[in-house]
Amino acid sequence: MQRAQADGAYEMWKEVLRRADVQWIHDEVKASGLRGRGGANFPTAIKWESLPDNGLPRHLVINGDEGEPSTFKDRVLLEGDPHALVEGVCIEAYRIGSHRAFIYLRGEFALGADRVQQAINEARAAGFVGTNILGSGFDLEIVVHRGAGAYICGEESALIESLEGKRGMPRIKPPLPIHVGLYSQPTVVNNVETVCTITHILKMGGAEYAKLGVNRSTGTRLAAISGHVKQPGVYELEFGMTLRDIIFGIAGGIRDDKQLKFFLPGGASFQWLINSDEHLDQVYDIDDISAKLGTTLGSGAIMVYDQDTDPLLVAWRLAKFYAHESCGKCTPCREGSGWIEKVLYRMSHGLGRPNDMDALLDISAGISPDVMKAPFTQTTICPLGPSPVSAVASLQKWFRAEVEAACGTEAQA
Repeated sequence: MQRAQADGAYEMWKEVLRRADVQWIHDEVKASGLRGRGGANFPTAIKWESLPDNGLPRHLVINGDEGEPSTFKDRVLLEGDPHALVEGVCIEAYRIGSHRAFIYLRGEFALGADRVQQAINEARAAGFVGTNILGSGFDLEIVVHRGAGAYICGEESALIESLEGKRGMPRIKPPLPIHVGLYSQPTVVNNVETVCTITHILKMGGAEYAKLGVNRSTGTRLAAISGHVKQPGVYELEFGMTLRDIIFGIAGGIRDDKQLKFFLPGGASFQWLINSDEHLDQVYDIDDISAKLGTTLGSGAIMVYDQDTDPLLVAWRLAKFYAHESCGKCTPCREGSGWIEKVLYRMSHGLGRPNDMDALLDISAGISPDVMKAPFTQTTICPLGPSPVSAVASLQKWFRAEVEAACGTEAQA
């Protein structure tokens, strides 16, 4: 706690309480252009504005259920700077008028949970959390809740179901959690990184923060870079860089000086890109990459694969994950993800059939009718269903010839 305070922790929380001006917090965050860092990219201030004024208690829920394959940037914050999260929770709770906040953590984050709980205890002992905080009259309790390791609880409504003691399964929307959330009361759900960013925005000013980045993708974000790169890790990137700058500059290029084959710019749930000038020179911009290349920056994970990688194996392994993690509520996802995994298994293990790629596209169309378009349409309640479809669409777009060579008549024999 002493070290955190020496670095300026809770100074902005003191300033917020001194000013007692909720509108100031809102205006600065809105001016910053901050968008959710969990993957949905929804503007944070607009979410706040959507809260109904119906007299019901309001809740703040922090989504720390980081279960996406190769996404580990929130874990770094939880374990390395938990006081930044606690201070951000305090400030956001003050803005929305919530007196109880819940930090929902992935069950496997044992160290992160311990450190966040310790930070809360220290903050309470110092008077930054609890009743009548620093004599302001504002009360706030923060509860750490560890999930049971279900990936689906990263979806906000499934997370809320889990918090209520139910099985983690997504709710049909509308109504949105902002209107009918935890305990059927207005609830703001934000990602760990989003909440941590709020304090820094107030320190430097919203307009100044908005000078970073490009277009509507303002500021910086954490990216978890993994795979066949020389320098994997978590990096704070400013929007506006190119993907080439990130992979061959920040991450040091492909290990063993091999050639890049393909990469996933937004994590395991979204479509892949390949080693081409068009893709590598694409600007790191939430909206631009979607409009031009039909993919997204997603959860902040960048997964890189070299020339020796079998794309079928990657697609199968991702499909296996999603088939296992499907909650089973929606038939297209429950059945379709399993069939995608089975077909990809045989294709990637030398048992492929000549028509397997077409079979995959047919199965995928039952989950996402416009399978080759992005963003996907979906026949499921939440986006888990289309996630394995992204790998199928990527195989079709970039590796159809390679797949057919691996699954021809010779493989069948």
